[in-house]
This record gives sequence, C-alpha cells and structure tokens, in this order.
Amino acid sequence: MRGIDSMNQTTLKKNPIRLLGLLGFLGLLGLVTGNAGFYGYFGFFAFFAAIGKSDELLHMNLARAGYNAFIVSILGVSAAMAILAMTRSLEIAALFFAGIFIAQILTFLFSFYLYEWKGDPA
Repeated sequence: MRGIDSMNQTTLKKNPIRLLGLLGFLGLLGLVTGNAGFYGYFGFFAFFAAIGKSDELLHMNLARAGYNAFIVSILGVSAAMAILAMTRSLEIAALFFAGIFIAQILTFLFSFYLYEWKGDPA
C-alpha cells in the first residue's frame, strides 16, 4: 500500500516540458550581439515553472501539434528550395528561413491550443 509521501511525489512530478526553459538562455545572445530579435527567447524561462502532474492527454496533444508543425516545415522547406533554386538569392533565403520558423511556431501553438480546447480526441 502506498503512503501519502509516495502519492505526493507522483502528483508533483516535474514535467519534462520544463526543459524548454533552457532555450531562454538564447536571449543572452541579444545582449551580446545587440540584435533585439533574440530577446523573445527570454520568454522560454517561464517553462521552468512547469511543475505538475504528467498528463497523457497533454503529451498526446503535444505530439499532434508537433506533427502539424513538422508537416508545415516539410512543405515550407520544399517550396523554399524550389524557389531558391530559381532565384539563387541569399536575401530571399534568409526571409524563407525566418518565415518557416514563424510558421512552425504558430502552427504548433494554434494546433496545441485547439487540441487542448477540444479536449478528448475520441
């Protein structure tokens, strides 16, 4: 029979998603390089506070949202490679790189919030 101590340890288990908080250190590149675009990475420090019960539905929704972002990246990189093969422009390559990254993040966020809002996928 499990005691109260073992039950508290399982309910307050650290969530593996809190490791995303390590990406917050990329914000320091903004201080070093003077590029203000890196300051957005400081927002990842909020993931260090993600302590809670590990939820199977949460993990499933994360996987589904990650799959959607992966599909967007495959389509975006394919289109970018085709266009860059014709134009051979580094300026356009930089724009595609940033655009695909933004599209991946937005797709993941909107998909994740949609799946969390809908609840059980069954």
